[in-house]
Amino acid sequence: MTVMTAAAIEDFLDEIFPQRMGTIEGVDEMRATMSLAIDDEHLRPGASVSGPTLMGLADVCLYVAILAQIGPEPMAVTSDLHCRFLRRPRGDRDIIANARILKLGRRLAVGEVQLFSDGDERPVALVTATYALPDGD
Repeated sequence: MTVMTAAAIEDFLDEIFPQRMGTIEGVDEMRATMSLAIDDEHLRPGASVSGPTLMGLADVCLYVAILAQIGPEPMAVTSDLHCRFLRRPRGDRDIIANARILKLGRRLAVGEVQLFSDGDERPVALVTATYALPDGD
């Protein structure tokens, strides 16, 4: 069951993490969707979206999915992240990130994020990541 709405998460992130990238499109049970409007700052040579851009959006998207489940927690932090680049992300399209939490425990959350060039159903990258959750004591 989600405990935070997309709007509440946006407000929370505006306060504690204003430099994040992307826009929350929605949250659901163990899931989140975000988009990123691509600009020149996100491109690498060859008009492809850069790897750091993709990894950053994926990281924030999984954080959003976790926040939707556990509530406002600034100290939930990435402890591991792996990115597999699958195909060229087009620099003339927004990037869409779909996060899914695979395991939500007391101390760790594990999830995956698929990233897409808007309008293409084939993913451009697959990210798996683990978040360390603070001790509730």
